[in-house]
Parts: sequence; C-alpha cells; structure tokens
Amino acid sequence: MSTGETVVCRLAGEIDQVQRPKLENALARAVNQRPHQLIVDMAAVSFCDSSGPNALLQTLQDAALTGTLLVLTALPPQVRRLLEVTGTDEVFTIRDSVYAALHGDRPHRRNRP
Repeated sequence: MSTGETVVCRLAGEIDQVQRPKLENALARAVNQRPHQLIVDMAAVSFCDSSGPNALLQTLQDAALTGTLLVLTALPPQVRRLLEVTGTDEVFTIRDSVYAALHGDRPHRRNRP
C-alpha cells in the first residue's frame, strides 16, 4: 500500500529461510519506489528466525542509500525479543503501530545505518 510519500508493507505469517527471498524481493521493490518513509508492519508475523533481521538489515542499508526512512511497526513479542537478543533493535526505528509511524509519534529507536 502506498500513502503519498510513504509505502506500507504488511508482513504476515512466518519469516524463515524459505520465505526470506520473497521478503527481500518485496522490500527491495518498496525501496526502489524511493518513498520518504517505508513502514514495515509486522503485526501479523507469527514467527521469525534470524532470516528476518538479516533481511531487514539489508533493507535498512538499501533504504539509507535512497534516503528512505525505514520504520518497523507492531512487533509481536517474539520478534521484539529476537531483535533485542541480536542487538538489532538498536539500529531500527521502531514504533508501536502504523498509525504512530504515519502521525509522527515518538519512535523507540532511530535508524543508525
């Protein structure tokens, strides 16, 4: 979904090694649109292994090259814990909801590419 200068990607289901190529392709297509902000809504993600943070880190690097702000929203507890354990929560901008990202509520973390 595109909202002006914002692209929202809603992820659902499991993020694992099998799904990683589809995830990377979808996120790359979104970054290639060169939006001001790319919101990755993770509310419907049921499971995430290390493939998720790896794909998101690549997207963060690609987004930085295009001047796009990458924002992760609505992290399920398992995904939030995975980002905390791996330390990647420190490099992502994370907001509680898509609404918060769209309306400028204060982020938990800021991008540090």
